[in-house]
Amino acid sequence: MRRIALVICEGETEENYIYLLKKWYKSPIRIVSHIEGTKITQSLIDNRTRELKISPWDKVQSFLMYDMDVPAVNEKLLNCKANLLLSNPCFELWLLLHIKEQKNAINTDTLIKELKKSASVWRNYEKSTFSETQQAFLKSNTDIAVGRAKRLEDLKNPSTGIYKLVELLNK
Repeated sequence: MRRIALVICEGETEENYIYLLKKWYKSPIRIVSHIEGTKITQSLIDNRTRELKISPWDKVQSFLMYDMDVPAVNEKLLNCKANLLLSNPCFELWLLLHIKEQKNAINTDTLIKELKKSASVWRNYEKSTFSETQQAFLKSNTDIAVGRAKRLEDLKNPSTGIYKLVELLNK
């Protein structure tokens, strides 16, 4: 039986992070990512899952890695049958949790500014790319970020479910 994690995500930043996870974790779980943006539906998830199943013994687990700062998309996401790796307000919260706690509600623009001033490694952060230094920083602080993310309340601002995929890969 092959285990496959299908991660459907919103954009390039999330997909590039998935590539980092694939590189870091030599897991027996095959990770496949697809950028689907705001057109996410249950039928799209079902179609992507069918595309991956090569044999009846393949086990595909679907994940949705999305930001919650677009209210119109949130309802679609919550109506899908998949593991939710949602970040509220955005993916960059996951990056910030590698550096420090974030317990108060925050908007996307303020969060990105906070990330850039929180540590020199993030000063020149650009969405969808991670420098070698940033990659090393993320890898060495992932366990800290997981602990911080687990203490936040799912779907509330701030929160992120990305740690759930990391924990699956750690098993």
